[in-house]
Amino acid sequence: MKSSDYITITREQLVRYAGASGDFNPIHTNMSLAKDNGLPDVIAHGMFIMGLTSTQLTKWFGIHKVKHFDVRFTSITLPGEAVQITCRLNEDHSEGEVIVANQNDEVKLKGLIKLA
Repeated sequence: MKSSDYITITREQLVRYAGASGDFNPIHTNMSLAKDNGLPDVIAHGMFIMGLTSTQLTKWFGIHKVKHFDVRFTSITLPGEAVQITCRLNEDHSEGEVIVANQNDEVKLKGLIKLA
């Protein structure tokens, strides 16, 4: 099993990701509008969390070894949360489960990775 250090999600990261991705949905950058829509705060883009995860996976296994990466988002991620990426590979190290959870063990993302 591999586990990353905890990564704290910041508002600055979300604003920068909005600019880089072109996803300016205000629930990711505007606290007032997010709260008006029933959210506790702005929320991280799911694809931002997936991007953090894929970056960690390629650090561990190399970009040319990752053949497939598929995820399901299981709960929202808020600024200030610290997330940890964990990967458990099968016996022959050809595939495994990827989980992103916060400091309270609340799962944010579950996925499957296949390696070459």
